[in-house]
Amino acid sequence: MMKDSHGQTCSGATSAALEGYEEALAQFHCYRGNPVAAIETVIAGQPDFAMAHALRAHLFLSGTEAAGLAPARESIALARRHARTEREKLHVVAADALAAGCFDDAAERFDDILIDHPHDLLALQMGHLLDFYRGQSRNLRDRVLRVLPGWDARRPGWHAVQGMLAFGLEESGDYVRAEAAGRQACALEPRDAWAHHAVAHVMEMQGRVEDGIRWSRERIPHWAEDNMMAVHNWWHLALFHLDRDEHDEVLALYDQHVRSGQSTVVLDLIDASAMLWRLHLRGIDPGAARWGELAAAWSGMVRDGIYSFNDVHALIGFIGAGRQDLIEQQMATLQRAAGEKRGNNAAMAMQVGLPLAQALLSFQAGHYADTVLRLRPLRYIASRFGGSHAQRDLLDLTLIEAAKRDGDLGLVQALSAERLHAKPASPIAQRYRMLAAAGRAAA
Repeated sequence: MMKDSHGQTCSGATSAALEGYEEALAQFHCYRGNPVAAIETVIAGQPDFAMAHALRAHLFLSGTEAAGLAPARESIALARRHARTEREKLHVVAADALAAGCFDDAAERFDDILIDHPHDLLALQMGHLLDFYRGQSRNLRDRVLRVLPGWDARRPGWHAVQGMLAFGLEESGDYVRAEAAGRQACALEPRDAWAHHAVAHVMEMQGRVEDGIRWSRERIPHWAEDNMMAVHNWWHLALFHLDRDEHDEVLALYDQHVRSGQSTVVLDLIDASAMLWRLHLRGIDPGAARWGELAAAWSGMVRDGIYSFNDVHALIGFIGAGRQDLIEQQMATLQRAAGEKRGNNAAMAMQVGLPLAQALLSFQAGHYADTVLRLRPLRYIASRFGGSHAQRDLLDLTLIEAAKRDGDLGLVQALSAERLHAKPASPIAQRYRMLAAAGRAAA
């Protein structure tokens, strides 16, 4: 049987099919091009290539969309039929678990693959994404560290390993090493959008606004075109401008890049909801047209309920648009998900998704004391429903604004102290601190 560039046996492959497979995989590592189309071309020419079917399944599952489940299951069945090696069979088992919503089981199966095959970059990337979707910051780092001894710069894909390590280190608070790894990855492969975004995360967490804007804008040619992470990286740039209170620039980036194509890709919609809500918290009205367009884009997924992180961001779109009908449907979906008997999303919905949704509804209704009551315990367990520290900051921002509107100046002062430790130059954190200090001095 043929072997790939890392010496891994690939059942049913030919040299031409392997070349196409590795190109599709390279696109996935950088989130560039159309790896689904690339691997489907490979499959059309070599339909008994097991890992080609496995890659197609993983690609559809990686987007956390209900619409991806049916094509993923088709590919899982074909991969199972053609898999001959233990590695290939474990890819099938992992994909099957993920399609069933068993995130933990899938993540462990990818780890099983990597123990014996540390150069399986597809298993590493899928496991890494699952660590991200589960909010597992330690394993985001450690999954990469476990395979690192078998890697060096001479191996193809080294940039992808460094990019994943960078994000894992950042989410673990090791910012210096994270930035170094991310910059090395981008130097090796400038189109590595994941590595670029890892460095942006470092700068976001450290409040390095000027560095973040410069890093993002200087590298636009590498990440902004033909890239599945383009919207997310535009979102990061908008966050830096938001930190400078440049609201007009934020809205311009939203209109021209975040929602210019009116994407219905869930990961893009999450960024749009998160940005409009941040503006809303600051008292900036994004306008009914923006909220309405976003709610319409989310509406087709209102009953999906496969990942609560998505559901909460959909709810934000419906709240902003004042769509009570969709709000009720989304809450019913979250409640249904919380009652499921199988899969990880039930716990995600029950422990974080549903309580957070209720807190957001309280905030919108002007019940700020209730919002504070609901959010304070959630902030310590919010990682359980996935996302990054930067994404989950939405919860903390809602909490501090609710405390301000409720007149709880002691809590505002305490929370602003937290923010200023990480971002001492943040204008909004300084305003919260000064408001609390002035209010308490006058009392």
